[in-house]
Amino acid sequence: MKRFSLVLCTVLFMAFIALPGCKDKKETDKPSDTSKEPAKQETKEPYKIGALFAVTGPASSLGLPEEQTVKMMVEEINQNGGINGHPLEVVYYDTEGREDKAVTFAKRLITQDKVSAIIGPTRSGTSLAIIETVNAAKIPLVSCAASYKIVADEEGNARKWIFKTPQSDSMAVERIYEYFNKKGIEKVAIMNVSNGYGESGRAELKRLAPNYNIEIVADDRFGQDDTDMTPQLTKVKGTDAQALVVWAVQKAPAIVAKNFKTLGMHEKMMLVQSHGVASKKFISLCGEAADGQILPAGRLLVVDQLPEDNPQKEVLAEYKKNFEARFGPVSTFGGHAYDALMLLKKAMEKAGTDDPAKVRDALEGIDRFVGTGGIFKMSPADHNGLSKDAFVIVEIENQDWNLIAH
Repeated sequence: MKRFSLVLCTVLFMAFIALPGCKDKKETDKPSDTSKEPAKQETKEPYKIGALFAVTGPASSLGLPEEQTVKMMVEEINQNGGINGHPLEVVYYDTEGREDKAVTFAKRLITQDKVSAIIGPTRSGTSLAIIETVNAAKIPLVSCAASYKIVADEEGNARKWIFKTPQSDSMAVERIYEYFNKKGIEKVAIMNVSNGYGESGRAELKRLAPNYNIEIVADDRFGQDDTDMTPQLTKVKGTDAQALVVWAVQKAPAIVAKNFKTLGMHEKMMLVQSHGVASKKFISLCGEAADGQILPAGRLLVVDQLPEDNPQKEVLAEYKKNFEARFGPVSTFGGHAYDALMLLKKAMEKAGTDDPAKVRDALEGIDRFVGTGGIFKMSPADHNGLSKDAFVIVEIENQDWNLIAH
């Protein structure tokens, strides 16, 4: 009996020490190794913004690189942790360059998509068309279009909720007229497309001419879809103009360039385009008529010709490299979208997105942001933040851009 009890006790003891939690204290007190376990990351609500670009239609050579740029930069931002830990979400709509579509999509972004801010539209006309909608909703808009009227009302005061990244048409005119003064050009003809961009440029060409002792000896217009500008050019040819300034984008000014050369006007008159043609697409549209044309442009087109100590060069070179690796030749228009997105990112880093008024205030307070279009210094009186020094003068030479005046 005693032997049986001893065996039973031995069995029970062995079973007991085999139970969980009865291991040696040194082993149980050892901390668990969680270094290989995946870290739990807090999921934050996305920061949502809207984008309105003319991806198709007559201004597609402007709007497409804008959309491509934003998609590229959003990928990069989110790969790097988003903004304040929030992923960035962008809702895109293609305005086709049409004012009615721009208004419709702006309202949809605000009421249905519930975005915190909007970048775009591509064109001056579509940007001007949605100002009332954006002002009523009290959310920030960062336009990618040129007209100074986008950010300034009739009295010249900054529009509270509206910002823009391209250099203004008034700055482009000043740089052109400065160049004319250096070249001894005093008599000028102007032609513009009959839309918001063209009319804004025409107004600035006429307004600023007396400041530079420029006499406008001919003033004419053409339609966006016109296919022959010979009648208007024939009138210009009959004047004593030393230069012709054309204010339009892409296809129409390329037709002007071809007609200009066919009429032999290039032999005695300078052809100057606006900054609205600053892309390789324009050069290809002009074909053999491209070379010799002059225009104001941002430094992005000639980044390789800039001195190493230029404060924009690093940003310009990096953007150009990344864009061209994915999409082909860079244009200043994609750069406008880059600047719009990065300015908004900077504002949202400071203000979040819960209160659009705080985002607006943060945008207005941005000082010395180095972008592709220049070095931005926003203020309550200036919602563009650039000066005429953001432009250089380039000449099309051998189907490429050549820097001729800093």
